[in-house]
Amino acid sequence: METLAPEISDYELERGKPMPSFNHSAIQANLIFELKTRYREQFRFLSEVNVAIAGRVMVPDIGIFPQMALDMANDSIVVQQMPLTTIEILSPSQALSELIGKANAYFQAGVKSCWIVLPEVSGIFVYAAPGKYTFFHDGEILIDPATSIELPLAPLFE
Repeated sequence: METLAPEISDYELERGKPMPSFNHSAIQANLIFELKTRYREQFRFLSEVNVAIAGRVMVPDIGIFPQMALDMANDSIVVQQMPLTTIEILSPSQALSELIGKANAYFQAGVKSCWIVLPEVSGIFVYAAPGKYTFFHDGEILIDPATSIELPLAPLFE
């Protein structure tokens, strides 16, 4: 009996991750809006940016970088600077273990914290190191010790 391999979209091949869903997209937009509203003077928030990590390119849903000016005359396809924090949103077709593996790779590259967003339970794991996390849910206020970001969860899941 022949097993058919699942068809992988161009999006998934190009970015190395599943195509986002409606909820994924809405939460990503809400996160960027809330973060930028509160912390635009301190950080630069980049969505779907290519980051060079250990000889390969990884694409976090959101990267939180130190504040930096845009240089419209000189753009980069792959960012060499490590984000302070990466944010990954679990897609319906992903396994949580896949995002935990990505978080571990980010930590090895020097990222200070990794957030893993779980849309189905309206919660976020904030990892401070591999295997060391705090889970925020039910309208709590997320606190990231690495960046001192505090963010109410309720607006993220509306």
